[in-house]
Amino acid sequence: MVAAHPGHLAAAQASGRTGVFAAWKGRVRAALEVADTVKPTSAQAVADLKQLGLTPVLLTGDNSAVARAVAAEVGVAEVIAEVHPGDKVAEIQHLQRGGRAVAVLGDGVNDAAALAQADIGLAMGTGTDAAIAASDLTLVSSDLRAAGDAIRPARRTLRTISANLFWAFAYNVAALPSAALGMLTPMIAGCAMAFSSVFVVSNSLRLRRFMPLNR
Repeated sequence: MVAAHPGHLAAAQASGRTGVFAAWKGRVRAALEVADTVKPTSAQAVADLKQLGLTPVLLTGDNSAVARAVAAEVGVAEVIAEVHPGDKVAEIQHLQRGGRAVAVLGDGVNDAAALAQADIGLAMGTGTDAAIAASDLTLVSSDLRAAGDAIRPARRTLRTISANLFWAFAYNVAALPSAALGMLTPMIAGCAMAFSSVFVVSNSLRLRRFMPLNR
């Protein structure tokens, strides 16, 4: 039986690292601290998601103290730690039953079930094949800011579609009675239809001007 100094382990976890002890002949000989490197852009990625009105949540199987230290570093307030892959699915289902739409960003085998359960699963292109196969969208970049860059044009596209549909229906609602009453000549009606098509196409082409932030 080998007993490790609890102070070393607590200090490592408090700083966002995992403590590993090496022992032989019944004595602890070395204490190692290992940690994943937080990308310099991760804090900005979290800030971008918050600007989009989203609530970032760190859902991980890592130790709670380590998870909270990392979350504090990147600006995530809500942390759910020490969960198995099946528990991740249960947590997502709990949020969905509360009426929340859930997007999951992951890259590991343990994230595959959560990616499949989410309303939209986003896998990192540098992640595992299992995560990519289970996701709805694969981000080619390993930069977490790509998540915000994927959501932003999607929202803009939906707004554009809604605007196009509104004007298309408004045109028909206004033009059909006028044509039925003989207030529109065929030439004017044809020009109006052509203008409607030009408007829809021009409005849609504005999406080409989208530029990712922070690049």
